[in-house]
Amino acid sequence: MRKYEFMTIFPTEENQFKTGLVQVKQVLSEYGVEIEKEEPFGDRELCYEIKKQRRGRFTLLVIAANPAKISEIDKRLKLNADILKYMFVRIDT
Repeated sequence: MRKYEFMTIFPTEENQFKTGLVQVKQVLSEYGVEIEKEEPFGDRELCYEIKKQRRGRFTLLVIAANPAKISEIDKRLKLNADILKYMFVRIDT
């Protein structure tokens, strides 16, 4: 298991944010990912428009995941309409 920082950007509407976060956590748990830390970054202005949104709600998750499963998780999350953007960054320890 490797550690990753998983940054997500959701729409600022409360219901889309909550459902999106629940869906992300559900997908991660299906692939055996351990969420070690969850840190909300709040609402921020986006540098450019994403899916007709100028603001987004950022959340950082520190996770431990099998590297082989990251591409499968990526495919599942691309289908989620409640996520504006996301990115996995491997943490070197």
